[in-house]
Amino acid sequence: MSVLEAFLGPEGTAAMRLSIWVSLWATLLSLPLALWVAHLLVRRRFWGRELLNILVHLPLVLPPVVTGYLLLVTFGRRAPVGQFLEDTLGLVLAFRWTGAALAAGLMGFPLMVRAIRLALEHVDPKLEEAAATLGASRLRIYATITLPLMWPGILAGAVLAFAKAIGEFGATITFVSNIPGKTQTLPSAIYAMLQIPGEEPAAFRLVLVSMAIAVAALVASEVMARRSHPGGR
Repeated sequence: MSVLEAFLGPEGTAAMRLSIWVSLWATLLSLPLALWVAHLLVRRRFWGRELLNILVHLPLVLPPVVTGYLLLVTFGRRAPVGQFLEDTLGLVLAFRWTGAALAAGLMGFPLMVRAIRLALEHVDPKLEEAAATLGASRLRIYATITLPLMWPGILAGAVLAFAKAIGEFGATITFVSNIPGKTQTLPSAIYAMLQIPGEEPAAFRLVLVSMAIAVAALVASEVMARRSHPGGR
C-alpha cells in the first residue's frame, strides 16, 4: 500500500486519480476552442459577438445542476446528439468518465477564455502588423509572435480551468452520477462519505487534498498572469 492510499484509503485514492485524469482531459480538449473563442471576442467584430460572450460565461451563472441536466438531455444515450456519437464514433458520455470530462471542461471553459482573452488584449497589434509588412503569413505571425506573448495567460487559464474541473460537483453528478471507480471524483467522494456515519475523518482528508490542489492552482495562475502583464501588480 502506498503512502497516498494509507492517507486517503482506496476509495479516496481512486477518486483523486480519476479527478486528475478527468481534469487533464477537460483542460486539454477545451484549450484549442478557448483560444479560438478568445481570438473571436478580442480581434473580430461580428453580429452576435455579445451573444457569444454571454454563452461563454453562462456556465458561471447557471446553477451547475441545470448545466448537468442540459448535458444529459443533449448527450444522453437516448438524446439525438448522444445517440449519434454512440452510433458513429462509439463514444458514450452519459454516466461515463468521458461525460465527467465534458461537464468539467464546460464549467471551467469561461475561466480559461477569460484569462486567454486578457492575455491577448495585452498583445500589441502593431507587432503583428510589422511582421505582416515583412511578408509573414497570418499563421506564422500567430505562432511566432502572438502565441509566445500570450503564453503565460494561456497557462494561467489552463491552470484555473484544471482547478475548476477538479472541484466540479453539481454538473458532473447530474450528468454522470456518482459511481465509485467510474465517475466518482473528489467532490462526489466527499459528498458520499459525508452521508455515512463515521466517515467524516476520511472526508476531511479528501477536503485537505482538494484545498491543497486549489491553492496551488491559484498561486500558479496568479504568477503566470503577472508574467503575461509585466506592467501590472
